[in-house]
Amino acid sequence: MRHFGAAARRLGIGQSTLSEAFAALEASVGARLVERGPRRIVVTPEGRRLLAHAQAAVTAADAFEIAASGLGGLLAGPLRLGLIPTVAPYLLPALLARLGDEAPELELHVREDQTETLLGALRGGDLDAAVLALPLAEEGLGELALYDEEFVVVVPAGHPWAGRADLAPEAVGSAGLLLLEPGHCLRDQTLALCGAGTPEEERAVSLPTIVQLVAGGLGITVLPASAQRVETRRTRVATARFAGEPPPGRRIGLVFRAGGTARAQEWERLAGMIRAAVRRARLPVRVAA
Repeated sequence: MRHFGAAARRLGIGQSTLSEAFAALEASVGARLVERGPRRIVVTPEGRRLLAHAQAAVTAADAFEIAASGLGGLLAGPLRLGLIPTVAPYLLPALLARLGDEAPELELHVREDQTETLLGALRGGDLDAAVLALPLAEEGLGELALYDEEFVVVVPAGHPWAGRADLAPEAVGSAGLLLLEPGHCLRDQTLALCGAGTPEEERAVSLPTIVQLVAGGLGITVLPASAQRVETRRTRVATARFAGEPPPGRRIGLVFRAGGTARAQEWERLAGMIRAAVRRARLPVRVAA
């Protein structure tokens, strides 16, 4: 281009403004970068040495503007989401379908792990958010309720408790209760509710395995209601409910690093989409308002 007037028109500014800015640039680097003629400018040797760096800076600035314009908040670009193992298999199918329909620009990266590991990754910046059992009351983290679900007692087929809806937690705890391995929040929740009146001889790392142990007559267990349909449909087990209305259960929520008001609105939007996915899946839970 090599003409201040044409360059100013392209930038949408006055020629005098561009000339003043360029003079300030020359003053800051301590060298004359162009020689001004009546019809065009000529780049000096010093200017040619800096020209490639200037072009790279402009290219980087343009790339930044393009990337920033396409962010669109949380629902565009990469989002690293953690889920605990007693939620992920039952929520993810509906959630992935929902996000695919309503947030096609989102690049979701999923990590399934136990609560403490996910919290560490969240605090350290390796995750953006996590779906966990609440409450946590962790400093620096925000929480949004997604849904509440009751606990279901799973017993072998033909068990005297099959179909009952009046079980006392302490009775369940003393009836050969099978638990997940340490580190799972469902294990801690079950122990807090029922206790454990018999020594642990069997335990499992996943809900499918522990339900198979129940089907084999090795004891009974407690499942979250969202897992019941998947884990019991092809297994010779029966279910029962705890006494109480509502019966004992847990709350599942979205956990994230606390930020400003604008960011909080984005987390609310994501939580709303997760709740909508739960409704679409018709999980047997009470979706938070």
